[in-house]
Amino acid sequence: MCKKFVGSWKLVSSENFDDYMKELGVGLATRKLGSLAKPRLIISVKGDQMTIRTESTFKNIQITFKLGQEFQETTADDRKTKTVVTLERGALVQVQKWNGKESTIRRKIVDGKMVVECIMKSVRCTRVYEKI
Repeated sequence: MCKKFVGSWKLVSSENFDDYMKELGVGLATRKLGSLAKPRLIISVKGDQMTIRTESTFKNIQITFKLGQEFQETTADDRKTKTVVTLERGALVQVQKWNGKESTIRRKIVDGKMVVECIMKSVRCTRVYEKI
């Protein structure tokens, strides 16, 4: 099921990302850089481990995990989270928890594109990636 996510993806559109970052508590300077970035995602699977690498001109980050197992994540904005990624109805669902807060990142394939929904409280951001 995860195989459909494997590959390199480039960001082609982004809606409400600044509001999402603001809700996360990201400072103005970092939000400006984040809004300018056009990241590339590289997703790979090796055995029972999945890796999601995010590359941009500002910062590269990588997470490697097993589905359903909690791991420590350091996010692009330097939050230290306890994160679990699961597969739910064909979507990769990443739940990040830190300091009593929670954010959900849901990745799904729609018409050959990867649609990424980022949710924090009532703020929802949608980012669309095309396969390279």
